[in-house]
Amino acid sequence: MMNAPDCQLYLISPLETGGSFPDRLDRALAAGDGLATAFQFRVKDVDQHEAARLAAPLQEICAARDVGFIVNDSVPLAKRLKADGVHLGQSDGLVADAREELGREIQIGITCHASRHFAMEAGEAGADYVAFGSFFPSPTKDSEHRPEPEILEWWSALFEIPCVAIGGITPDNCKPLVKAGADFLAVSHAVWGGDEAKAVAAFARAIQN
Repeated sequence: MMNAPDCQLYLISPLETGGSFPDRLDRALAAGDGLATAFQFRVKDVDQHEAARLAAPLQEICAARDVGFIVNDSVPLAKRLKADGVHLGQSDGLVADAREELGREIQIGITCHASRHFAMEAGEAGADYVAFGSFFPSPTKDSEHRPEPEILEWWSALFEIPCVAIGGITPDNCKPLVKAGADFLAVSHAVWGGDEAKAVAAFARAIQN
């Protein structure tokens, strides 16, 4: 999933993933002519059993559409689900430990905020992608880190490991991040806050034009 050309969408789930959300995910993935190639399952304050129950239909949808299914924060849950990847924050453990626990095939991504040092450390430790942000104020997750698009240019010029831009990204503001070299745009509220199919289609137009 990390070998797709140009800039792709990396969808991040809302915290509520029950109810009609599986249908919404399927609609979003169907839109944009395959633009969304990764999906991060992000839930809070539920036990692993409940998380696995919520994840099951979403994981099936992702598998059917050849979309990488990434678990946020939890190596144990990623292992239980046999997920395609895990995304770790700076306080969620080491890449080496996650690799030992999950194996060589799983994708491991690391939050690097606005830090070139964190990103280089992650790359040296064997991360499969690094995530920078929040580039814009986000209604989904507060962050005091506010990198400039230049960090994407710097990373893309020096390293082959893909980079993900995250934080308040919309079809209206994403173009500078695409031009700077983002391999993926991680988006949540911009898609799930309205009509998900229309939002993905709008991202497709913004990225391609």
